[in-house]
Amino acid sequence: MELACLDLEGVLIPEIWIAFAEKTGIEELKATTRDIPDYDVLMQQRLRILDEHGYGLPEIQEVIGTLNPLEGAREFIDWLRERFQVVILSDTFYEFAMPLMAKLGYPALLCHKLEVSEQGRITNYLLRQRDPKRQSVRAFQLLNYRVIAAGDSYNDTTMLKQAEVGILFHAPKNVIDEFPQFPAVQTFDELKAEFLSASELHHQTD
Repeated sequence: MELACLDLEGVLIPEIWIAFAEKTGIEELKATTRDIPDYDVLMQQRLRILDEHGYGLPEIQEVIGTLNPLEGAREFIDWLRERFQVVILSDTFYEFAMPLMAKLGYPALLCHKLEVSEQGRITNYLLRQRDPKRQSVRAFQLLNYRVIAAGDSYNDTTMLKQAEVGILFHAPKNVIDEFPQFPAVQTFDELKAEFLSASELHHQTD
């Protein structure tokens, strides 16, 4: 059995922190795992900046409510689900992602949780586990799934290495250059072709 594992932000939906940074004009919040590979360092920076400016979860959710999946993402997910079991592996938070999951048809999502005060201030974040994307792929492999994975950032590369097949999608040049072992594509049609090429089931029917 084959399983498709996808990153969320930058692959299927816009980068939430970048959208919030553009809305608020806070340039520092545009940093993502494409820029700062250490997720803990990145999140501590984000929470400090939110505190400094007096923003909390309600303001972020208001911006999220205006976002839509990337063009073609819903159709791609539907196409993928006809051919594979699909799981989204993300370093976002359920409190951010659920409105956009509705717009993607509620695929399975494994991500993190936030601690939020009664006033809406984000006080902490709770990681599901360390290196969660790679650990999830490893767990699926222990269940005898063959995993094809796609992502765009540094925090996806351990997942791509662990999977039987890893694909970079919408990745910036610095990530593509640093990880030349993965095919790098930019459109959903190209990504479909990579999944079909990687799929044992597809080759068995040829």
